[in-house]
Amino acid sequence: MNDLLKEHIFEQCHRQYTDIVAIRRDIHQHPEVGFDVERTAGIAADALDSLGIRVSTGIGKTGVVGDLEVSGATKRIGLRADMDALPIQELTDVPYKSKIDGKAHLCGHDAHTAMLIGTARILSHFKEELKANIRFIFQPCEEAYPGGAQAMISDGVLDEVDEIYGLHVFPLFPVGEYATCVGPMLAQSDIFDITITGRGGHAAFPHLTVDPVVIGSQFVNAAQSIVARNVNPLDSAVVSITQFHAGDAKNVIPASVKLGGTVRTLDENVQKNVSSQLENLLAGIVKANDATYTFTYQKGCPVTYNHEPCVETVLSATNSLVGEENVNYPIPPILGGEDFACYSQKIPACFVMVGAGNVQKGIVNMCHHPQFDIDETCMIYGMALTVSIGLNG
Repeated sequence: MNDLLKEHIFEQCHRQYTDIVAIRRDIHQHPEVGFDVERTAGIAADALDSLGIRVSTGIGKTGVVGDLEVSGATKRIGLRADMDALPIQELTDVPYKSKIDGKAHLCGHDAHTAMLIGTARILSHFKEELKANIRFIFQPCEEAYPGGAQAMISDGVLDEVDEIYGLHVFPLFPVGEYATCVGPMLAQSDIFDITITGRGGHAAFPHLTVDPVVIGSQFVNAAQSIVARNVNPLDSAVVSITQFHAGDAKNVIPASVKLGGTVRTLDENVQKNVSSQLENLLAGIVKANDATYTFTYQKGCPVTYNHEPCVETVLSATNSLVGEENVNYPIPPILGGEDFACYSQKIPACFVMVGAGNVQKGIVNMCHHPQFDIDETCMIYGMALTVSIGLNG
């Protein structure tokens, strides 16, 4: 990419910036969860339609697809943004705070949607210079499994698409930086549910009960050894127990407790080992305490895999845009999960982190934190990257 083109790209991104911020903040104030993203999908569809881009709605239930067709092009590049929010209460005091209790854009999907709208506008401006058709993919339900990616694939979103790219704002890197790697980028994210059933009774007579709270606590502590003592230290795995529900009264030992959590891995053999150890440990502790259990384990999104040719395309763009010193490559895999993985299992793909943090502004909280936010200038860099990918196609 020559300096003139780079300047032109950033000029267009800056020109779109104020309006893209307004779109992001509007979406942020009206979060929608799962597949129920009709309002957000309508914003995306209207934006694409206003550009003369062919729009398809209802893809993967509530997804939106826009095709920018280039005369004579034989290649099609997919650019994907997710639209859904989280069922979490926002605890920020920003003027664009969520207006809906219990729902909030605390993972940055509002910014992803706004950035892809900006990218569509800019690539439409550059249409005469494009060599590839561009498919803009606005996906619902990234935060749950099975989610929107698989639903959109089932509806043909990858038909005729040769390669696909996705971005994620990431506050652990500062604005103006990018991060990616070849191979496994994000983890397989599984979930599990456990019920331990003992024998309830009066809290003053614990010897007449089989206390599931104590048994569950023993399991939570023991589970910390699964990775530490059953997984090769050179492999990656996480077991996090995130739910423990027990009892309704302070003077009653409950009859049962419910636990839940997640397992993150980068290798199928490690995943099988960890899931097996999890139940074996549970069974042993429960049996030793004369209780019973149920254990449900659900495999989630597979590993998000970055294909080398697509990574090379990204590195060419990022190195030109911000200089190699501001490109974190290769980063070690991150054990967060992403259903972008479903696309990367089908066609060549690359997923990229876009720096969104700013220590001076206090923007340091990780995704899913109740006070998560981004330095909105990161959207300039997000748009610049996807515009560059489109132009380099």
